[in-house]
Amino acid sequence: MNSESDGPVLGVIAVGGGLGALARYGLAELMPVRPDGFPLATFLTNVVGCLLIGVLMVLVTEVYTAHRLVRPFLGVGVLGGFTTFSTYAVEARGLLHPGTFGIAVAYVAGTLVAAMVAVLVGVLGTRAVVAR
Repeated sequence: MNSESDGPVLGVIAVGGGLGALARYGLAELMPVRPDGFPLATFLTNVVGCLLIGVLMVLVTEVYTAHRLVRPFLGVGVLGGFTTFSTYAVEARGLLHPGTFGIAVAYVAGTLVAAMVAVLVGVLGTRAVVAR
């Protein structure tokens, strides 16, 4: 990137990231978690975000000729701000003690598997819908 083209790209990433983070915050507020409970809001946030990134990538790389700022805004910005590895890691670490170790393992493994499956479903599902 050169300095002239960085401004608009960084701008849309920043705005999109703020919107995605607000959406994540809203979901977390709607679904509070007990200290010893399964972090469902973060789990759903990451899985839904992965599903949407699968859909988005098919649409902007295979279906439509999108404006050059669409992918950074939606993919890096909105979905990057919406999904969260840091909260996932902190919540998993918080569950790593006797009595909740099983929840921690289920959360870590379940998130990884569900997120990968979600991307695949997003990609294949979008391709199937578009092909009709």
